[in-house]
Amino acid sequence: MTSSAPLFNRPFNTLPGMLALDARTTTLERFLRGIPKVELHCHLFGTVRRKTFEDLVRREGFPIAMEEVEAFYTRGEKPVGVLRVLRALDALLIKSPADLYRLAIEYLQDAAAHNVRYAEFFWNPTGTARVSGVTYAAAVDAMGQAIRDAQAQFGIEGRIIPSIDREASPDAAVEMVQWMRAAPHDAAIGIGIDYRENDRPPEMFAEAYALARKSGLKTTAHAGEFGMPWHNVRTAVDELRVDRVDHGYTLVDNPALARAYAERGLVFTVVPTNSYYLRTLAPERWAPDHPIRHMAALGLALHPNTDDPTLHQVTPTQAWLMMALNFGFDIDGLRQLMLNGIQGAWVDDTTRRTWRETWGASFDLLRTTSFPGTHSGHPIAS
Repeated sequence: MTSSAPLFNRPFNTLPGMLALDARTTTLERFLRGIPKVELHCHLFGTVRRKTFEDLVRREGFPIAMEEVEAFYTRGEKPVGVLRVLRALDALLIKSPADLYRLAIEYLQDAAAHNVRYAEFFWNPTGTARVSGVTYAAAVDAMGQAIRDAQAQFGIEGRIIPSIDREASPDAAVEMVQWMRAAPHDAAIGIGIDYRENDRPPEMFAEAYALARKSGLKTTAHAGEFGMPWHNVRTAVDELRVDRVDHGYTLVDNPALARAYAERGLVFTVVPTNSYYLRTLAPERWAPDHPIRHMAALGLALHPNTDDPTLHQVTPTQAWLMMALNFGFDIDGLRQLMLNGIQGAWVDDTTRRTWRETWGASFDLLRTTSFPGTHSGHPIAS
């Protein structure tokens, strides 16, 4: 293969390790679209539809040139950094709770089209409050209304994960949790932390995480992203005491610790389109050397997600398809990914048991009709 374009910008039949788009692969894609899914790792601002972005740019008098907007949605060899796009939304375009309502309901509609039945999405309140000028309470109320409307209209259940901006100060992180305590909302169920991990290790934000746990909030954290060392993952798990981990790729550099977390059943929300490894691994080595493949080999409980779907140009179905075609998950492995997502979701135990039973039955029925004659361990993608 000689093309150097980013892997996820190529047709699926040109990705390393993927099948030609024959009838069987098309069946697999339909199957994966049809199975019930959760999404646990998606950033609201990374879901913005291009038309919505353009509408906001026009409304605000073109603070961003349309040529730059086009670059935001072009995944060439040197795509515009996602974080730059997210910052532009806060700084220039999000002006009211109605804007957040629009982003949230459009994301949930798009996810529901891929049979995502439950979605937890990240949103950074610090930028919204300090830069956009929308208070935490007003923002959560608007997104909460979008969640209620999306459930009524599209049959998808949504939740918000207010997230620490790790490029801001630890005091700002504590302030964010205090906002959550002052304006509790049943749609905002826990905290996360994101933005650039470089030089911003998890322990900087221990006070905010301790306050969140004391307040009865769930916790997760981006760690081991951008090639940052495995001990960031250990700190997030053992010091911040997160309920699950986002990314976590560099944990493979400490296999013993990875196996210990596998035994605990800790869920890792992974992103097949993560751009760091698209930049740092040679195209022909991307699939065999990707940490996701090695995390699976170490027994970690993984769950695939879109992260920033419109900016990564990926759908929930395609994220799952990449797990099968690039990383070798057979049909039983895909079923386990679904169960891992249910296990990692921040829902009550009764809901979890119900989903495991009913979604498992739906998966098995779709399997029987889509791949008659397959058996346990059958490599549907080979």
